Amino acid sequence: MSNKFNLPFAAYPGLDATMRRDFRETALNVFRHQFDKNPLYGQFCRLMGRNPDNVAQLTEIPFLPVSFFKTHNVISGNGTPEAVFESSCTTGDIPARHAVLDLGIYEKSLISGFEAVYGPAADFAFLALLPSYIERPNASLVHMVQCLMNAGKHPENGFYTDDYEGLAQVMPKLRLEGRKTMLFGVTFALLEFAERFGGDYSGITVLETGGMKGRRNEMTREAVHEELQRKMNLNAVHSEYGMTELLSQAYSTGEGIFRCASTMKVLVRDPNDPRDLSLHGGGCLNIIDLANINSCSFIATDDLGTIYGDGSFEVTGRKDHADLRGCNLMFFQG
Repeated sequence: MSNKFNLPFAAYPGLDATMRRDFRETALNVFRHQFDKNPLYGQFCRLMGRNPDNVAQLTEIPFLPVSFFKTHNVISGNGTPEAVFESSCTTGDIPARHAVLDLGIYEKSLISGFEAVYGPAADFAFLALLPSYIERPNASLVHMVQCLMNAGKHPENGFYTDDYEGLAQVMPKLRLEGRKTMLFGVTFALLEFAERFGGDYSGITVLETGGMKGRRNEMTREAVHEELQRKMNLNAVHSEYGMTELLSQAYSTGEGIFRCASTMKVLVRDPNDPRDLSLHGGGCLNIIDLANINSCSFIATDDLGTIYGDGSFEVTGRKDHADLRGCNLMFFQG
């Protein structure tokens, strides 16, 4: 299925500074489109007293609670999904399901967002240490890493699951070859690897995706990064902010501050008033994800954080009673 809605990034020739300048108008166009083509979102907007006639600013757009992805099919338009991503969840919880009508949009926005931060994906060897994700064929994180591997096409690309010894052999080899290398890892697995096979992995980009899964005592992100840096001889540990319900990502290159892809923008809402939105400050995070053109581009998450003047943001915790899952299964300390 192709994206037939006339947007500046249709067919994706321009996920760049041009679209970033036009972000507000693009987002308002997407809002009008999804109000009309997404029955669930349209009904939600009406209940919030909002429609295309009285929405002119980003802070006036209604944001659909992320929990709706557990109870409804969130789709704009018609079509058969090419994939249905499903979140991880704690025992007894209901996973979120994200029907993706056009994987091409996701993959192009993914590569564009990654390369804006790290340069050409083709230059990298990608390694993955994602136990508990790799066993689930519908995990969006696995699909994301596989897309990057497909772009890089390096013969050493691979998912290592729990093969710590194999990973400990290939990383020094790539380092000596001078190959750009990125290791994606779920937090508990990275910590276990560092304990058993610590060494000099300087020059390799280690990107933790969050996730303790009850396998270890909860730690702050700062403590996790400090331990990984010490045991793997790294200058920094990188992080990725994403979730099953999003098709865009944000990256932190080591300081804990995330910067959005050009298809993504973060707003903050008052935890006690979902209509009270701001472009900066502290509170609950709302995400605009323009790559979600065939789903819902306006999502109210349960993450707490702070948005800075340049649009970058920091995640500081979770809203009380919110489910802990996936890339958010860590304890954050502000």
